[in-house]
Amino acid sequence: MTSSEEPLATPLQANVHAALMPALARQGYATLTPVQVAVLEEKAGGNDLLVSAQTGSGKTVAFGLAIAPTLLGETGIAGPAEQPLGLVIAPTRELALQVERELRWLYADAGAVTASCVGGMDMRKEARQLGRGAHIVVGTPGRLRDHITRGALDLSQLRAVVLDEADEMLDMGFREDLEFILAAAPESRRTLMFSATVPKQIAQLAQTYQRDALRIVATGARERHADIDYQLVLVRPHERENAIINTLLFYDSGSAIVFCHTREAVKHLAAQLGDRGFHVVSLSGELSQSERTNALQSMRDGRSRVCVATDVAARGIDLPNLDLVIHADLPSNPDTLLHRSGRTGRAGRKGVCVLIVPTRRFPAAKRVLGFANAQGTVRNAPTAGEIEQRYREQILAAAASATQPDESEAAFVAELLERLTPEQLAAAYLRQQLATRPAPEDISPAPLPGEKAVHNGEEGSLRPRPERRDMSGAQWFSASVGRNKRAEPRWILPLICKAGGITRDDVGSIKIFDEETRFEIVAGKAAEFAERVARIGSGEKGVVITPAEGKPRAAHRDDPAPRKAWQTPRPAPEVGPSGEAAPEPTAPKPRKKAWAKGDLAKKKAFGAKPGKPGFKGKISFSAKGTAKFKSKSRRPQ
Repeated sequence: MTSSEEPLATPLQANVHAALMPALARQGYATLTPVQVAVLEEKAGGNDLLVSAQTGSGKTVAFGLAIAPTLLGETGIAGPAEQPLGLVIAPTRELALQVERELRWLYADAGAVTASCVGGMDMRKEARQLGRGAHIVVGTPGRLRDHITRGALDLSQLRAVVLDEADEMLDMGFREDLEFILAAAPESRRTLMFSATVPKQIAQLAQTYQRDALRIVATGARERHADIDYQLVLVRPHERENAIINTLLFYDSGSAIVFCHTREAVKHLAAQLGDRGFHVVSLSGELSQSERTNALQSMRDGRSRVCVATDVAARGIDLPNLDLVIHADLPSNPDTLLHRSGRTGRAGRKGVCVLIVPTRRFPAAKRVLGFANAQGTVRNAPTAGEIEQRYREQILAAAASATQPDESEAAFVAELLERLTPEQLAAAYLRQQLATRPAPEDISPAPLPGEKAVHNGEEGSLRPRPERRDMSGAQWFSASVGRNKRAEPRWILPLICKAGGITRDDVGSIKIFDEETRFEIVAGKAAEFAERVARIGSGEKGVVITPAEGKPRAAHRDDPAPRKAWQTPRPAPEVGPSGEAAPEPTAPKPRKKAWAKGDLAKKKAFGAKPGKPGFKGKISFSAKGTAKFKSKSRRPQ
């Protein structure tokens, strides 16, 4: 459902095509957004349009409403689907498929047939669909040009062309494809360009391919993304991933997207979040179209709650109920910031945008935010204590909202109350709830602007380091995983906490060796921890946790470091019968390199024998004694 100050009142209904009204009513449209109102004004009717509108402002429905009178005529019923009447060009596959879905429901009652043509899909299947006929075709520039070249797409009857995200298409190098497509369309068509910004190259394209286009600025610069709460989370550089994990846990969003600069960064972060128990999918250019479609569908139907993506792969996608955007890598310019952040706060919904900012990049983050005309709150990453407090609130809320047991449950509930005390039941419920939630990460607070940095708790620090828990009398345990299986504290610690039903505050030192990992548990929880892991195991396949005897020895400190081959000392010289040192054996003289038979022709070709006057080349020998020549003179003809 969209929102705006302009309702679908009687004066406005005259401008919305009657064939589209039932579809808008089914989708719950009671009002229109500013850009939708602007393209329906009397002066815009039938004209070419150059529209500036922010991401998430309802642009797709806007140009669907704008071209309806041109495509459908007065009757509102589309004729037989032969050659396309409308063409929409989008920069990426995901955006093109999303636009096609939106236009499909918008034009359902008008009888219009839609089709998509995007890279990564079966081209023959698309050609067959175009052969059956479509009133509106949506596609990416490269694939549309391929179909036109092969004769599968005929634009001779085209009435309207829409360029969605035109600035992005030019940035991605599609100018030649766009010019080819527009040149193949009839000159009498309407041309609508939608772009977040109108740089010089967009203005030139509009001047070439549009006729007296009406300029529409739907949203002022200072109004952009007013429904998004920007937060700058300052972190120490080595704790960046921990801050991302804690931010996801703190907000507990139903749907979140995390942006990275590169494909490798996406792959790495998605693997880390998956290991921590998040239901995560990735979205990058290296994935096939079917993999990208499945990833988005997984987010839409709720099977996954976190999407890690690059900028290009996520261009223009609209995920339902997306209320959290995290910039894992700081945006390099305001356009990138606004594009990423525009995935949330769409059509009147509120959203949160978190920028993970290493302390040394804080000035750059402030500049990017300032250029984007956005205001942000500076804060530290959520701490483990804040997340655990939120966990308790959620557990209490879930318990308070539970209904009374029904007839099928009443008997067993009575049996539980008879056999167990309320404290045991509450403890079992609490442990079960905590076991299903990822353990938060310990994060040291980064100094905020105007504060002094913490360094070993020195006087003058505004944020003293938290005191470490007393580990006297702690019990050491051993886990059967070490460096040989890439053990590292970031996933070992959550495994320990989940296996023993404890918190990270109950865990002391963790020492990772080649074949095992040793860790200590506070004295008050050691017995309970040992009993639990002996009964239910570690919860991780192939990892066994057992009590260990004594404190592990620091092998890397006490043991001498192994010598390298070149560090091995020479043996002492042997002593002869007379008490004098025996002479050292003399090494045999190196044998003179022999000419290989295959090199005789090469030797003659130089006109002079190597090593003799007149030879201008260079000679080298391989390990097998084969001579190699490099001549500076011309070979004899």
